[in-house]
Amino acid sequence: MPIKILMPALSPTMTEGNLTKWLKKQGDKVSAGEVIAEIETDKATMEVEAVDEGILAKILVPEGTEGVIVNSLIAVLIEEDEKDADIDAFILKNQPSSASDITSKTTIITETAVSPNLSNHKENIPEIKTRIFASPLAKRIASIEGISLSDIVGSGPRSRIVKSDVLAFEKNSKSSPRRNNEEYILVPNNNMRKVIAKRLMESKLTVPHFYLSIECVMDDALKLREQININFADDKNKKLSVNDFIILATAKALKDVPQANASWTDSSIMMYNNIDISIAVAIDGGLITPIIKNADQKNIHNISSEMKDLAKRAKENTLSPNEFQGGGFSISNLGMYGIKNFSAIINPPQGCIMAVGASSKRPVVINDKLEIKTIMDVTISCDHRVVDGAVGAHFLNAFKKYIEAPILMFI
Repeated sequence: MPIKILMPALSPTMTEGNLTKWLKKQGDKVSAGEVIAEIETDKATMEVEAVDEGILAKILVPEGTEGVIVNSLIAVLIEEDEKDADIDAFILKNQPSSASDITSKTTIITETAVSPNLSNHKENIPEIKTRIFASPLAKRIASIEGISLSDIVGSGPRSRIVKSDVLAFEKNSKSSPRRNNEEYILVPNNNMRKVIAKRLMESKLTVPHFYLSIECVMDDALKLREQININFADDKNKKLSVNDFIILATAKALKDVPQANASWTDSSIMMYNNIDISIAVAIDGGLITPIIKNADQKNIHNISSEMKDLAKRAKENTLSPNEFQGGGFSISNLGMYGIKNFSAIINPPQGCIMAVGASSKRPVVINDKLEIKTIMDVTISCDHRVVDGAVGAHFLNAFKKYIEAPILMFI
């Protein structure tokens, strides 16, 4: 009997995905556990393994198809002695029986997928083109100078554009801004961007945010980092970043103030037993938050090594779902981009996200004396249903204690 190959659910929240590539062709033999396709979710590209052995008899969803609904039929696997009639009957039985069974986002392409009427209609649409008359020399000059001939009115016979018209247009353009004829381009939203938009919109509309900020003196942390990194001058992979210190200080602060490591549910507040910290990483087309798990139990070198690996694989789209889904607290650090301070949007269902800005030298008053110190601005966004102002303040003060006196993180 034929075996169904369904669009897999690669995470509990996944409802659809993109079938990016088939690694097997129709008629290929497949072994159980062998990778047959690649699926793109909102966060990563994952491999699909065959659940049984047999022959890949029919591919119903071609590679490149977007918005394939989870658990929809994408291909059929058969044994060697099965017939085409058995396959056709199996597909007919397992495909949606009515239009209401197919969502607008699912595309299953068969030989009759394109309506003949629609095809004819497309053929009858006239293609309108406007011909521009210009001399070869005028065209060449316009091409070199990046000038669109459609913007020029010709002075030659039958309004033909000649060399003098292009040169006159160029001269006039230098004294006024040159606009592109195309006011904008359309960049299609990928799955990741759609999910980010949906989740952050829901967060901003449904989560009661409030914000707390604090200034941290970073001189001791920067000095300690420099001293440690001297020992790894020849190995960049072992050098510590400021972000590594921030992650460890956050983990220690969450251990001191566990109420900030929590999420809201309608029936109760979910207090997390483990300190798993999500770190925002910018990648092509969006953002992903790989997780440093049990961050409070790891030394700073382990955190640094793990963060480098997660960030690298995040940019390669090779993280597994358990490496970026979950976490109890988030950090978003834009200091490396020169941003002094900002407020981040909470990543549901988490109760807090901490936004970290760039460190800069500033005059501060210490013991009634004006001194120059390296200051870092930190802002925490809190879900007021979970974290009250006092809890948020206690957390920031704990973080400040560890980051300003980093030796406390190592004892």
